[in-house]
Amino acid sequence: MRAREIEILLVEDNLNDVKLTKKALQKQDLNAKVAHVENGQEAIDYIFCRNKFSDRKKSSFPNLILLDLKLPKMDGLEVLKILKKDERTKSIPIVVLTSSDQDSDIEKSYDLGANSYIVKPVDFDQFMKSVTELGLYWFLLNEYTS
Repeated sequence: MRAREIEILLVEDNLNDVKLTKKALQKQDLNAKVAHVENGQEAIDYIFCRNKFSDRKKSSFPNLILLDLKLPKMDGLEVLKILKKDERTKSIPIVVLTSSDQDSDIEKSYDLGANSYIVKPVDFDQFMKSVTELGLYWFLLNEYTS
């Protein structure tokens, strides 16, 4: 495991899913800091250090973004579009983690540059297993740069 701290941005408006996701990631002892925002506009502000996130270090981007699609203020597809078009953020891995299993959402997400698309399992144990495996893949198996 890499020694440096990992930062994950969780973009999710369902507080139960936030709790479960954080719990599953903590189980893997990834030395990960999980930042959470509740809507698409906050995600963009967080990434680009604007508004209430203006004190964040501008040179620091998350190592992974877990992005729900159905969000208030700005949906996940719009967030994905903005981040993948910007030279500074286009290489950040973005995993769509959503309840939508609609073919159109899956296709559009990949067209916009999503690195992975996972439909949230309804079952608690399956949800925990999915997020745990997601963390293991992106930070233990997948090679990435600083």
